[in-house]
Amino acid sequence: MNCTQNHKINQVTEKTLVVGMDIAKRKHYACFVDDRGRILQKAFPVAQSNQGFEEFYQRILSAMKEFRKTEVIIGIEPTGHYWLNLAYFLDERGIPLVMTNPIF
Repeated sequence: MNCTQNHKINQVTEKTLVVGMDIAKRKHYACFVDDRGRILQKAFPVAQSNQGFEEFYQRILSAMKEFRKTEVIIGIEPTGHYWLNLAYFLDERGIPLVMTNPIF
């Protein structure tokens, strides 16, 4: 493993809510998992809009409280330019976004 991969792995602890997202043109899908990859909440849609992102943010906050998590990290596979609006939204709220490469 290279240094970048180690850094990404070390960001996830037992206190981290991990959010995996499938990015698409109009509707993304998110799934909440724990540090061991166990599903905490099955995949749900996130509209590619400010309202959709706000609802998603509220779901994150609720899940963090419900599952007693103090950190959150979101992982995506960047698809075209469709991930950019979400990235800006998350950055404004201080939520880290990790981009994965499906080749690795």
